Amino acid sequence: MKPEVSTWTPPPRPDRPDRSGQPEQPAQLRRIFGLFRPYRGRLAIVGLLVGASSLVSVASPFLLREILDTAIPQGRTGLLSLLALGMIATAVVNSVFGVLQTLISTTVGQRVMHDLRTGVYSQLQRMPLAFFTRTRTGEVQSRIANDIGGMQATVTSTATSLVSNLTAVVASVVAMLALDWRLTAVSLLLLPLFVWMSRIVGRERKKITTDRQRQMATMAATITESLSVSGILLGRTMGRADSLTKSFADESERLVDLEVRSNMAGRWRMSTIGIVMAAMPAVIYWAAGFAMGAGGTAVSIGTLVAFVSLQQGLFRPAVSLLSTGVQMQTSLALFQRIFEYLDLPVDITEPERPVRIDTVRGEVRFDGVDFSYDDKGDTAGQATLRGIDLTVPSGGSLAVVGPTGSGKSTLSYLVPRLYDVTGGRVLLDGVDVRELDFDTLARAVGVVSQETYLFHASVAENLRFAKPTATDEEMETAARAAQIHDHIVSLPDGYDTLVGERGYRFSGGEKQRLAIARTILRDPPVLILDEATSALDTRTERAVQQAIDALSRGRTTITIAHRLSTVRDADQIVVLDKGRVAERGTHDELLRQDGRYAALVRRDSLPGHADELAPVTT
Repeated sequence: MKPEVSTWTPPPRPDRPDRSGQPEQPAQLRRIFGLFRPYRGRLAIVGLLVGASSLVSVASPFLLREILDTAIPQGRTGLLSLLALGMIATAVVNSVFGVLQTLISTTVGQRVMHDLRTGVYSQLQRMPLAFFTRTRTGEVQSRIANDIGGMQATVTSTATSLVSNLTAVVASVVAMLALDWRLTAVSLLLLPLFVWMSRIVGRERKKITTDRQRQMATMAATITESLSVSGILLGRTMGRADSLTKSFADESERLVDLEVRSNMAGRWRMSTIGIVMAAMPAVIYWAAGFAMGAGGTAVSIGTLVAFVSLQQGLFRPAVSLLSTGVQMQTSLALFQRIFEYLDLPVDITEPERPVRIDTVRGEVRFDGVDFSYDDKGDTAGQATLRGIDLTVPSGGSLAVVGPTGSGKSTLSYLVPRLYDVTGGRVLLDGVDVRELDFDTLARAVGVVSQETYLFHASVAENLRFAKPTATDEEMETAARAAQIHDHIVSLPDGYDTLVGERGYRFSGGEKQRLAIARTILRDPPVLILDEATSALDTRTERAVQQAIDALSRGRTTITIAHRLSTVRDADQIVVLDKGRVAERGTHDELLRQDGRYAALVRRDSLPGHADELAPVTT
């Protein structure tokens, strides 16, 4: 079966969208609740604590009624003392239950956030190279930091708040009905209106939050690009520092507007709800007095005070429930952005039963390989690679040359499966690389590219990234082979020296030799050299080339070359042109053919070119 490869585009949403194009809320809520499923045991404990706390809270107004209607009027000091102690006990029990609820719910919430962060990071590690070539680094960072960080309050406290407030509301309503059903009806008259208003506020804040998070991602990308070492160098040398600052200020100004709108959205509506609820005790006193004046059933002072106390106990969790609903609507926008990344399709995967090779010999074969960066071919209607048939025997060397855009680097990407072929096969020791397990492929193929990437860590840590178990002696041996050991030990901290952001404390040649030492330490049987010396001056290139020669010895080597001086000793040289093999042979054979390769040699022999090859004789 021929697998397909495509450049990354946002995937279709798995849930059926509503008219706004967003997944339906019930499906999204089910997915959110599913995040808490592994911790349902702890959440059950929280639920029990919440229920017990609510029942204890409801008991306090009844104790107050007995104090006002019985203990004080009848002068029963013993009963008064017991009732007062009971009210104190309820406060203590509620405080203890509250602390335990906070501990458990916060732990669960942080575990859920950990699962989300890890899940998104793991998903991104599996994404094809095309995704990262089309996505700004700051956007990726913002999804993990800002979006997941913005959900902290929701996942750590919302579940507990929801259960706690809902239980409190139900218990309070039942208790109020037990005291006086008529006053209860008056108290709940406006509750449906409040629910409707809170839903409107929630929808407003959700939309604004989506825009705000998108703007935060844009700012994060701007910061990542402009404040990196490369960005600072480019900005200063181009005299664009002030322009970049103004651009950032404009982005920040837009974020200020969104933050203000987010905080003020529905604020007047929610304030109206608060005012009405604060006025409800006065309405209850008026209703009770009016009913008594009209000849209705009298309500005792104790019952009235207890009822108002319950009413206040009802309105606090009711308002909190409304606020929780608004917060959940807002958080849906954040969850939606996270789920977008979790739902990204992964094109390059291991087969269900991958092949593992314990000892890789290193034979590489391209068997009728076609490749296109999308299913319809490239922009000009042409595939990047077509009908490539090549064999590199174990320990042999292949050099691939050709004009820019001929598909040289793309060919090298197919061996370590940075991309998958769209036709044909790439075989390692006779096994299709798509059938190999990832560990075998990672052990088998090493890549040294033109752009060397070093972490902001010590030299030793950068080298051990290839082999975490490497000893100091193994590191030094690899560094000597790469001809970088003497320079490392001359540094003030030797192998503990920090290389700086992206290795900017080292020259281009030194970084390349560190990359070569890192690859030597990994000891792969197949080596891909993707224009590893093209960015270096001739003098530095010679030093790096000696290190490459040491690295290549005894390995299957595929060299992607721009400078022809590095390929003349290859066992086989292939000239690519528009994705096809135009010529193949040794250096001398291709010169005798006097074709494209000979023309490239003559070009590089002209004055002003870095490579000085022997004159071409025809």
